[in-house]
Amino acid sequence: MQRLILAALLIALFTLPFTFASSVTIATLIFAKALAVLGIFVLLQAGQVSFGHGMFFAAGAYAAAYFGVVWRAPDLLVLTVAVIAISGVSGLIIGLFVSRYRLIFFSMLNLAFSMVLFALLEKLFHYTGGTDGMRIRRPSLMGYTFSRSDFDMAMFYYALILMVLCTGLVWLYLRSPLGQALKAVKVNETRLEYIGLSANHTLLVAYVFSAVLAGLGGLAFGLVQGLATPDLTFWTRSGEFVFIAVLGGIGSVFGVFAGTAVYEIVRFYAAALLDDSWQLILGITLIAVILTVPSGLIGLPARLRAAFGGARTNGKDKA
Repeated sequence: MQRLILAALLIALFTLPFTFASSVTIATLIFAKALAVLGIFVLLQAGQVSFGHGMFFAAGAYAAAYFGVVWRAPDLLVLTVAVIAISGVSGLIIGLFVSRYRLIFFSMLNLAFSMVLFALLEKLFHYTGGTDGMRIRRPSLMGYTFSRSDFDMAMFYYALILMVLCTGLVWLYLRSPLGQALKAVKVNETRLEYIGLSANHTLLVAYVFSAVLAGLGGLAFGLVQGLATPDLTFWTRSGEFVFIAVLGGIGSVFGVFAGTAVYEIVRFYAAALLDDSWQLILGITLIAVILTVPSGLIGLPARLRAAFGGARTNGKDKA
């Protein structure tokens, strides 16, 4: 049954441009942000929260911008490989420091690194464009140059394919021995050391993986937006990723997409209804979801089945 639902969802997503053409851009942004939230989701399996993954998100966008400076129409596949390498190396360097810490210290160190990058992006105006940011050129694909409408469609499928592939990789990773070890980091590190696995090494691998996911999300987001700005690495961006991960539910990788979709759709339509008070609508909606479904949106079907199942049982008992 779950496979049928998943297949139907994938078919619906791949045919979305032909059924709801006006939703292509917002759907692409959802896929891009979902990649970054996937990175947060991986770390949450070890009980660690990063309030600094916006720095890798920004790294992906700025990498695309810099490639556009030296290469008028950078190839999309080359950009993808370059961002994987850049975000992976960045994640490794920073991860060597932060993977030795846990809980609030882990969170605050990530936040500190992110804010240092934010300050540098703002101050080094001649290299980063300062608060104005850097324009991201439209990439080509194996020599083919996109028109505006073609590019929107190409980015939709690019972000969708990235999200599907990365979701599958995360699902496989969390079921591998190394992924299962993340739960031991959360519960009891001492037992993990007893079986010959280093808790720091286990967390470092997860951190690098999460950095790559955030970098790819930043690349897709930057290409759609056409601009890389320091705001991408500000702490509120990283906090948004954490909030979405909790909203979707940390018990299932599919909760990432559910949380991102609900968050972005509510924010989009709330902003359309009330320009100055959309945060109020968004906040009330999200509080209601969290209070009614503590396990996240992924737990909503089970909650509904329990509620309606209990109602039917009570009705039969009365009869």
